[in-house]
Amino acid sequence: MKRPLAYITAAWCGEDYKNTEQAARYCRAVYEAGFSPICPTLYLPLFLNDAVPEEHKSGIDMSRDLLRRSHVLVVCGHTVTEAMKNDIAVAQRLAEGRTQAARDNAARPARAAAKESRHDR
Repeated sequence: MKRPLAYITAAWCGEDYKNTEQAARYCRAVYEAGFSPICPTLYLPLFLNDAVPEEHKSGIDMSRDLLRRSHVLVVCGHTVTEAMKNDIAVAQRLAEGRTQAARDNAARPARAAAKESRHDR
């Protein structure tokens, strides 16, 4: 069974060990709900140094790309940080764009049929 991708965002505390434990719990819950969890917090710190500005930006860029590829955004925890607000805003823009694209695609056959009927006259 192919599982839809679910991007996980949460208020990470800054302590890698605690973040990793919490992220793993969130991923497990998302997996058990039938999704494939995407959680950059679990693996980006393994090879990126957040203190290096270029690597910090690369981590943000990679995370955004993964969010764009995901089907859903899972917001975890009781606190909403600025980073989480950014993830939510990106997901909302993507959802609106996908909705508009679906409307446009649904309207295409109707427009084509209308053009054909005008040419048939």
